[in-house]
Amino acid sequence: MAEGGQPRYLLHCAPFFVYQAPPVTDSAFSTLPLSLAMVANLDSLGYTGMTPIQAKSLPVILEGADLIAQAKTGSGKTAAFGIGLLNPLNPRYFGCQALVLCPTRELADQVAKEIRRLARGEDNIKVLTLCGGVPTGPQRASLEHGAQIIVGTPGRVQEHLSRETLNLDGLNTLVLDEADRMLDMGFYDSIAEIIGKAPARRQTLLFSATYPSGIKKLAASFMREPKMIRVEALHDDSQIEQRFYEIDPDERLEAVVSLLACYRPESAVAFCFTKQQCQEVADYLSARGISAMALNGDLEQRDRDQVLAMFANRSLSVLVATDVAARGLDIDALDMVINVELARDSETHIHRVGRTGRAGKKGMAMSLVAPPEMRRAQAIEDLQKTPLNWHPLKSLKPQAGDPLQPPMSTLCIAAGRKDKLRPGDILGALTGEAGIPAAQVGKITIFDFQAFVAVERGIASQAMKRLSDGKIKGRSLRVRIL
Repeated sequence: MAEGGQPRYLLHCAPFFVYQAPPVTDSAFSTLPLSLAMVANLDSLGYTGMTPIQAKSLPVILEGADLIAQAKTGSGKTAAFGIGLLNPLNPRYFGCQALVLCPTRELADQVAKEIRRLARGEDNIKVLTLCGGVPTGPQRASLEHGAQIIVGTPGRVQEHLSRETLNLDGLNTLVLDEADRMLDMGFYDSIAEIIGKAPARRQTLLFSATYPSGIKKLAASFMREPKMIRVEALHDDSQIEQRFYEIDPDERLEAVVSLLACYRPESAVAFCFTKQQCQEVADYLSARGISAMALNGDLEQRDRDQVLAMFANRSLSVLVATDVAARGLDIDALDMVINVELARDSETHIHRVGRTGRAGKKGMAMSLVAPPEMRRAQAIEDLQKTPLNWHPLKSLKPQAGDPLQPPMSTLCIAAGRKDKLRPGDILGALTGEAGIPAAQVGKITIFDFQAFVAVERGIASQAMKRLSDGKIKGRSLRVRIL
C-alpha cells in the first residue's frame, strides 16, 4: 500500500458517465392506466409502491413504445415488464401474445412464477416455460393446448419455432431479459432468428444490467425508436460493506481461504472468470475442508439443479461461479460476495456486489486485486464516486473453529413433479407420527424427476433412515444424502 490507504499500483482512468433518468414524483400503481383488478392484485401481493425502475419504465411500456432499460437484478424489473405485458393481453385468445427470453432456465422459472402471481387478478391466463435440459415432448403437448405467455431460453424457443410447434403470429410483446448475458452466452443468432419469425408490429422491451456494444447492435437491428432509461445501479453503503485487498497473483487462492476463515459467512458466492478457474477454486477450498462447489456451463441440467438447490437451502457454503453461470440465482440472504478476480468492467462489479445485502439485510463484498487489475479498480472508484475501502491481506485473522461447513444437509429423493410428488408429502413423511420436528426441516425443492429436502446436519442420517424405511405418498423411494 502507498500512503493514504491507496494501493501502490493504482492508475488513473477517465470517469464513467452515468445517465440519470428524470425524477419520479408519484410511486403509486394507481396513478398508472391499469385495470382495477391489477391494482387490487398488486395491493394484495404487498406492492405498496413502484421501485425506481418500475416508475420510470411502466409509463413508457404502457404507451406501447419500445424500451431499453438498464437496471440491476433485484430492482423490480420483472414486475415492470410483467405488468406491462399483461396489460394488453386478451384472455380469450390462447395463442402466444407475449414472449420473454431469459439466459438460463433458473431465471425463466423465476420470471414465470412472478408473472403468474401478477396475473392472479385475471381469469384463465396461462404461462408456459420452454427451457432446455428437459424433454420437448411435454412442452409440445402444453403448446397444443395454448398459452398466452411463453417464458423460455433462446435455444429451446428457437427449436420449437423450427419444428413449428410454436407460432408467434399473435405476438404483441417481446421481452429480452438480462440481454447482456444472453449475448455473453452466444445467443445473438438464436435471438435474431426468433425475432425474424415475430410480427414486425410488436413492442420490444430490452432489460440489461450493462450496456455493451452488442446491446446497441441488437437495439439498432430489431427495435423501433426505443426509449432508453437507466436506473442508478450503485449500492447503499449502509447495506453492503465493500473491502478491497491488494494481492500478488500467486496469493489468490489462499486469500479466498483467509477471507472465509476470518468472516465465516454462512453462504458466499465466489466469482471467477473461467470454468477452469471456478474448478480450481472449488477444489482448493474442498481440499481444506470447506464446503464448496463449482457452477459452470458444462454441468448437466440435473447436476446444475442439484448444486443450486443445495446452495439455496443452506447445504452448501460457497458457490464458485462465473458471471454467466450465476445468472438467475435466487438466494434469499447471501452473506458475502467474493470477487476472486475483479470484474473486467465496473458495471459487472456493481451487478456482482448487488447480490448481497438484499431485502433489508446487510452483506459484504470482498474483492481481491492483483497489480494488472488496478485499472479496473480505478474504474470502479470513478463509477462509485468514492474512494475504495482498501485493507491489507494480513489484517484477516482466522476465527476459531472447524473449516466452514453449512448448517443443513440435503437429502435427494428419486421422484419428482412428474411422479405427483408435492412438498407436503415429503414434510409429512419426515414429521408425521413422532417424527422429526418441522423446525429442523428446511427448504424443499421439487424438479420433474427428483426432489431435494434440507434438514439440519446433525439429523441427516436419522432423516434419511426415516424416509428410506418408510413410505412417501404410499411408495418406497430411493433416498440419499448429497
